[in-house]
Amino acid sequence: MIENSLADKAEQGWNSKRFMKILISGASGFIGQRLVKMLTESGHDVARLGRGTTRPIHTQDFVWNIETGTCSLKSLDGFDAVINLVGESVAARRWTSAQKKRLVDSRIQSTALLAKLFKASAIPPKIFLSASAVGVYGNRGDEKLTELSSPGIGFLAVLAQTWEQSATLHDSRIRQVLMRFGVVLDPAGGALSKMLLPFKLGLGGTLGSGRQYFSWISLADACRAIVFCLENQKISGPVNIVAPDAVTNKEFTATLGKELQRPTIFKLPSLVLKIVLGEMAEALLLSSQRVYPEKLIGAGFEFKHAKLVDCIKLKVEE
Repeated sequence: MIENSLADKAEQGWNSKRFMKILISGASGFIGQRLVKMLTESGHDVARLGRGTTRPIHTQDFVWNIETGTCSLKSLDGFDAVINLVGESVAARRWTSAQKKRLVDSRIQSTALLAKLFKASAIPPKIFLSASAVGVYGNRGDEKLTELSSPGIGFLAVLAQTWEQSATLHDSRIRQVLMRFGVVLDPAGGALSKMLLPFKLGLGGTLGSGRQYFSWISLADACRAIVFCLENQKISGPVNIVAPDAVTNKEFTATLGKELQRPTIFKLPSLVLKIVLGEMAEALLLSSQRVYPEKLIGAGFEFKHAKLVDCIKLKVEE
C-alpha cells in the first residue's frame, strides 16, 4: 500500500510535472530502503549514491568513496532534491576511540562531499534534506523539547551539532531541512527487532530508573515525514522526526510487555549497563529526551501511529 500524500495525489490525477528527480545517499539502509520504495511508487525518479554498484531503479546509480572524497558524480546538476541518510549506527558496537572516530567520519565526510557537489553545480538542487538525531538535545530529563530548544552536551549532542553544521550550505537558492530522528521502530530492523526476542522470552524490563524519556517514531511515519518535508515548501531548518507521544522507558517496557503478554519484572541497574556498555549506555539507554514534533504538527502532518500502543500493536501483529 502506498503510504504518503504524494502517492495519493498521483492517484487523483495530480500534475505529474511536479514529480522530482531525487538523489538519495544511504538508500540501502533501514530507513532508505523503505523511503526509496515510497518515492518510486509515488512516481519520483530516484537515484542512489552508495559505496558500490547496486541494481538501478529508475535512473543510473552512482558510487562514492567518502574516505577519499571522490564520487562518480561531478555535480548535482539535473537533480531536484538530495536526501542524505548516511551515518554509521551509534549502537553498532562499543564506543572505543576508534569507533567514535568512525561515527564522526561517516557523517561529516559524507556530508562534506555532498556539500562539495552542491557547490560544483551550476544549477544546484532546490531541496536538501539531511539526517540528524534527537541526540542533539543531550540529556534533558522531562523538559519538553522542540526545534527551538538549545543543543545539549555530551558526545552525541556534539556529534549531531557538528553533523548539522556540515550540512549547512549557506545558499539561499536551496531549501534545507535537518531531520532530527528519534528511535525508528519496525520489526524488520532497528531497535525494536532486537527488543522483541528478550521480551517474548519474558526477559524484558526497565533500564536504570526507567524515568528517562524515549522519543520514537514508526518506520512508516518516519518515511512519510521525510516525504512531507520534501513536498512542503514552508518547512526548513531543524525538524523533529518523532511521534508526539514520547514515553518513559518504564512506560515503553510496560506497553511492549502487555502487547506481547509477557512479564517485565527484570530490571537492569544503571551501574550494570555502564559496566557492560561503557559510555554508550549513558548516552543511548539512560539519557532522557522528551522531544515533540512541533514543526511537523504545525505544518499539518498527520501521524498514522501517533501513540506508542498503536505502533506496538502494529509490530506484534506483523
